[in-house]
Amino acid sequence: MAQPLFPDGFLWGASTSAFQFEGGYGLGGKGAATTDRGPGRPGIADNRVASDHFHHWREDVDLMEQLGIKVYRMGFSWSRIMPDLTGAPNPEGLAFYDRLIDRLLECGIEPLVTLYHFECPQVLVDAFGGWKSRRMIDAYVRYAEVCFRHFKGRVRRWVTVNEQLIATAAPDNTGDRETDPRRRQRNTYQMSYHVAIAEHRAISALRTIDPTAQIGPVVSLQVVNPLSGASADVLAAMNAEEMMQNYLLDLSVRGEISPYARHYLEREGFFPAVEPGDEAILGASSPDFLGVNYYFSSCARERTEPIRFDRFPPWSGGDFELCANPTLKPTRWMENGIDPLGLVVGMRKLHDRYRLPMIVTENGMALSETLDEEGLVHDGPRIAYLEQHIRAVKELVDEGYPVFGYCVWSLMDLCSSHQGFAKRYGLVFVDRTDTDVKDCARIPKDSFWWYRDVIRRNRLPGGEA
Repeated sequence: MAQPLFPDGFLWGASTSAFQFEGGYGLGGKGAATTDRGPGRPGIADNRVASDHFHHWREDVDLMEQLGIKVYRMGFSWSRIMPDLTGAPNPEGLAFYDRLIDRLLECGIEPLVTLYHFECPQVLVDAFGGWKSRRMIDAYVRYAEVCFRHFKGRVRRWVTVNEQLIATAAPDNTGDRETDPRRRQRNTYQMSYHVAIAEHRAISALRTIDPTAQIGPVVSLQVVNPLSGASADVLAAMNAEEMMQNYLLDLSVRGEISPYARHYLEREGFFPAVEPGDEAILGASSPDFLGVNYYFSSCARERTEPIRFDRFPPWSGGDFELCANPTLKPTRWMENGIDPLGLVVGMRKLHDRYRLPMIVTENGMALSETLDEEGLVHDGPRIAYLEQHIRAVKELVDEGYPVFGYCVWSLMDLCSSHQGFAKRYGLVFVDRTDTDVKDCARIPKDSFWWYRDVIRRNRLPGGEA
């Protein structure tokens, strides 16, 4: 018996980010960004060429049209649109996105545009420390307003910030070179607070500039299971979710900080500096939807050792200890294992707390891949992963949760934040390596054709209803 249909109008999509995909370093007036250097390790690609979307964008949109996606979750490069300290928009940068978005709309594909996806203009870091300074709030709002006005009527959904958890905690993204662990942690929370202020001001600006458009943040969904049924482990898992997810979303959505998060930040000396008027800004707006990125769940147990802040990721320091989940089997690139039911658990929690419509903005499986003798890629494990997680989305939809779309990560192979092109997520193979750019030819994988069939049928293939 065939799988039941998804609702009419369900947004099937695929995602990329500008810094991992676009390339075009130094071309078209683009300024430098913190992410241009990549992981900065020998033998691993940087992001200056990435997947060379800058030169392949027409071909890439043709592939999107062939795939049949209804929404393309993409990113703008802030440093392409505003390359210097003046805040004046770069006409060449806007023209590049004009061509791309106009072509997407011609193909019936909605652009869902992320304003900030880890990439911070290097000039702003050099001038005043980037997000460590409140000056960054004004710079972000100015950038957002330029985008809102220029693309009014063409971009109907915006993302404020992608995965603030990573955007503010990873020094490679923020440019923060503080070496003292506690000061670095304090910087992270201060930057996070500045991001929240900037988000709310941008939301308020959009309400004036284009009141028909929608906007929301994208969260790195944290589903943290307790190692055991002991209450101490359950509480540790709650603490982990609070500080790795809810603290950030509470500010972005509600404009407030939960009692536990406030207690923890004050206890550790990490509570951010605030200014008069901030409370009014945080309370003046709220987002229209949540974007949800999910790959795997996590596990936590009661903390048995003193908190340390000299480990990465920095959020591992808290009233919890992250640990392996003995019920899940790790893969090469997913050490926490594969847990499709975690998507159901996490999105139900998000809805219970925030009561907003949701779209899955990233979900996918990383593999190490090369072309076979026939010049193809057979990625059965990725198909199995996507099928399991799409089934989880269908469960949420059937239960009445407001999930209005699903985007695969990623449309095609990207330059991984830490592993370059050894780690691939794409439905389309990009023919390059970390050390040889080649011609970046695009070759659809088996998963591309499988996902095209899902979109055409608006359902998963086969199986019981």
